[in-house]
Amino acid sequence: MVLKNFDDIRQNMKSDTKRTVAVASAIEDKTLEAVLEAHDMGLVDYILTGPRDEILKTAEEIGRTVDRSRIIDAESDHESAVKAVELIRSGDADFLQKGLLHTSTMLKAVVNKEHGLRAGKMMNYVAVFESDYYHKLFAITDGGMQIAPNLAQKKEIIESTVELFHSFGVKKPKVACMCAVEEINPKMPETVEAAALKGMSERGEIGGCIVEGPISFDLAMIPEASKVKKFASPVAGDADIILVPGIAAGNMLVKSIYTFGGATMGGVILGGRCPISMTSRESTVRGRVSSIILSCSILNGEKEE
Repeated sequence: MVLKNFDDIRQNMKSDTKRTVAVASAIEDKTLEAVLEAHDMGLVDYILTGPRDEILKTAEEIGRTVDRSRIIDAESDHESAVKAVELIRSGDADFLQKGLLHTSTMLKAVVNKEHGLRAGKMMNYVAVFESDYYHKLFAITDGGMQIAPNLAQKKEIIESTVELFHSFGVKKPKVACMCAVEEINPKMPETVEAAALKGMSERGEIGGCIVEGPISFDLAMIPEASKVKKFASPVAGDADIILVPGIAAGNMLVKSIYTFGGATMGGVILGGRCPISMTSRESTVRGRVSSIILSCSILNGEKEE
């Protein structure tokens, strides 16, 4: 199955169950517009946390009306995040959406040992892209949470991201363990780990996907590059998932693609008790709606063939 855009994900959801999103600090115009658009599409209901008057003012500024009964007043960003997390724990909401607050403030509430949303798994951030320069949706992970994942953690990141693609209906996503070069070099530990991850996949220790590595970005994404370099792999020029060696490489790559590359990006944090929709402050309304679609896809699953 080839998914070319986020609407394809929406169309492929097994269930059309409307989910409830808890929005932490819903005072940002683009976030509020995205949530209301998703509501108009029949994807979500919503509960908004944050300063009530500011939420209502923002809604008025964008020419929208919100259900006042679905606003939970909170004075600070911290209180907004905590109340949004409480809505998940109580079962009143299904997933989180980051509004106008620092990522660190939201994640502090999420990872709280007593009152947060930890689920015993490592959490990782996945950026999914719809680009005019690529023939299908693709993802980059982890450019937002795990700073320098070791081999075992990279395996977990692959597994959780593969599950995400399975929820889209992609049965065997192709994973590229990105490095600067495609040869194993002991002076570049990420190449050694990439080869180890490929070996795990070949032995069945990482299931439901095809893993290649080490592989450079051009080989993973551009079919002509693999022909020139004579690099034979089913992943070459057709990658679904790009596993980056660390947060610095991932963050720079992600921002390059949606700023200079003009791609639409949806972002989601995996590994917790619920999906967490999250994009950058520069993200468009469309990108934020796309993030909501990702969370709904995880919750609603894929259509049966």
